[in-house]
Amino acid sequence: MEQEFASTLLENAVNELSRLPGIGRKTALRLALHILRQDKKSGRALGEAIINLREGIRYCHTCHNISEEATCPICSNPSRDRTTVCVVENVKDVMSIENTGQYRGLYHVLGGVISPMDGIGPNQLEITSLVDRVRDGKVSEVILALSATMEGDTTNFYIYRQLGTLPIKITQLARGVSIGNEIEYTDEITLGRSLLNRTLFADSFNRTLL
Repeated sequence: MEQEFASTLLENAVNELSRLPGIGRKTALRLALHILRQDKKSGRALGEAIINLREGIRYCHTCHNISEEATCPICSNPSRDRTTVCVVENVKDVMSIENTGQYRGLYHVLGGVISPMDGIGPNQLEITSLVDRVRDGKVSEVILALSATMEGDTTNFYIYRQLGTLPIKITQLARGVSIGNEIEYTDEITLGRSLLNRTLFADSFNRTLL
């Protein structure tokens, strides 16, 4: 049964909050009522922060990480290793890897993984821009740091086929990351060790064929 609201403004707020991932209508109502209990200054600050986030954030033209400028702070940092590119699924994975303190190269955010069941193919991801980036000749190693899922492995293999003819080393995270785990839920110590102990992708692929 649809809940009735005494206020159209409250109902609109609940409808919008319930669009957020993991937020049902009951939770959305609790959040809306919590906002109402705060002073107007706090509510206005929350609203302005959301508006500024949506209008001020863009995507780095090189790696597709979020940024307030055309080039993100990682890509523009001269101390980063520009010969190594770590390929990740999303922005949260960049944050997870950065938190390990074990990686000083650059990133490439795909924006998802290949998933035919969800209608996501290679053309919906930033794979072509990755290939173009590697073809420039400055990259010597590509680290495939996608989640150890069927979709992640499918995407790894597709990228490997696209980059296989180029004179670069293609590696992947060591399997300290459990099969089926997503990068963002892996603890920092395990993720850091998986980066340091990364293996050649071709070796793992050849073992699969045996």
